[in-house]
Amino acid sequence: MHIVSFSIPFPANYGGVIDVFYKIKTLFHLGIRIHLHCFEYENEPSPVLATLCESVNYYPRETSFLKAMKIKPYIVASRCSEELMHNLLKDNYPILFEGLHSCYWIDDPRLKNRMKIYRESNIEHQYYYQLFKAEKKLSAKCFFLTESLKLRLYQKILKNASLMLVVSQLDAIYLRRHFPKNRIVYLPSFHPNYDFRCQEGKGKFALYHGKLSVPENYRVAEFLIKKVFNDLNIPLLIAGLNAPSFLTKLSEGAENIELVNSPSHSEMQYFIENAQINIMITFQASGLKLKLLNALYNGRFVLANDAMTAGTSLKDLCNIANTAEEMKKSINQLFSKKFDPSIIDERRRKIGINYANATNAEKLKELIFSA
Repeated sequence: MHIVSFSIPFPANYGGVIDVFYKIKTLFHLGIRIHLHCFEYENEPSPVLATLCESVNYYPRETSFLKAMKIKPYIVASRCSEELMHNLLKDNYPILFEGLHSCYWIDDPRLKNRMKIYRESNIEHQYYYQLFKAEKKLSAKCFFLTESLKLRLYQKILKNASLMLVVSQLDAIYLRRHFPKNRIVYLPSFHPNYDFRCQEGKGKFALYHGKLSVPENYRVAEFLIKKVFNDLNIPLLIAGLNAPSFLTKLSEGAENIELVNSPSHSEMQYFIENAQINIMITFQASGLKLKLLNALYNGRFVLANDAMTAGTSLKDLCNIANTAEEMKKSINQLFSKKFDPSIIDERRRKIGINYANATNAEKLKELIFSA
């Protein structure tokens, strides 16, 4: 089969590429021969991918200003490659398009009789509208709003998909309403966890982590600094990629808050495992937040809000708080508790139902090759 990825999925260090990489890895172990097509964005070409795929093809992403002026959304127009189409036409294998970003060719008549699978990770126009609301710079706000409008109009192209694979039940409801004639299947994201590494006992700090260059994430970090930990006598560690300068300055002004900018993978894993509380807050109920799943596999207590757990079956495994005052109360309560092994047993029982990679890979194989 072919997989068209919006970016090079290694290293798998943030949500979207984590799903792509561990999907490839799990399908490889099932004996599926994968022809991978990657647009060069953020990550460099990786020899690791060549060990898992029959072939790996790289294409430049055209990020010129002219691409932003196109009618198509910028995230789609900048991933247009005639060479990709040429490679897809060499055979008749199924094609999996990762995200709306990679769907430039999904409606092309030359692919009319091919099996085309759309892998959803977000309702993109909703995601970009939330980025518009969270962004501080006027130029970026204008871009996110324009892109949101373009994505809303462009999503009709998905009617050309033979199958849609959706990461959350909430998104599945949305897509079934807008594409009643399409086949839409709930298939949670693939992830790096195969067993639980939660530490017993107590940690000494609370952790919030994420890709801090993303407006949604730095908005949450700012909220935690200003509204939640402003009068708590509990240490908060904020960690993630590419923190903006304003967040660094904000954290430096608070005695109980430390910001670690762009930690290594091993450092981040250490933080997640050793925190007393992993704080999983979002202001946007879209997709499946893989860092929530990662915290449940590797961390002690998880404090989340309703938006973070929306469309998942993970709410019962988290401590839920939706306002700053509710969060303060929960943090104080959780900091006095020891993490008990019985909690791990409950997580293992409930998460294994929907989120085991091997189970979902078998389901994906059946959906594609038994159609």
